[in-house]
Amino acid sequence: MTQLDMTLWQTIDVMVQQIPFTKTKVENMLATHLIEKDIDKGPIQSTAFQFYTSDPVKLANGVVINDVDLRIRRRPGHPGFLVLNLGGSCTTLDTVREHYSDLRITEHPHGHSLDEATSYSAFPEWGKLSFGFLERNRNCLAYVVLNPKYDADNIAQ
Repeated sequence: MTQLDMTLWQTIDVMVQQIPFTKTKVENMLATHLIEKDIDKGPIQSTAFQFYTSDPVKLANGVVINDVDLRIRRRPGHPGFLVLNLGGSCTTLDTVREHYSDLRITEHPHGHSLDEATSYSAFPEWGKLSFGFLERNRNCLAYVVLNPKYDADNIAQ
């Protein structure tokens, strides 16, 4: 397991500076190796996105990034989409609010599964930053999503 000398908050700040995301940028910032993930499990590969995942990365504050989920559109111009699935020490909503006070609920559970989440999102100028808390452990942050803005009209067809 890779060990970084950054907290979760420093990691988020550094990752924001890497937008648009690439496999190489994420690997370099998290000192890990990303491998392409076949999510289709069939003979037909996704033509829209490339999916990458990683081994766990331990952060300075006891938080563990269990895996990185990087999605990069196969067509040029998309800034990518990054999910950090978390474990290790518990990060509460109050702690998230200490760093991002202007949060809105953008997703809520519908009662179908303990894997459903309540997501709280901030909307910095670069896009949307979401913090997800799963029903199975509502008090601890389960994932962080960095979803940069992009102008679909300017993506090459």
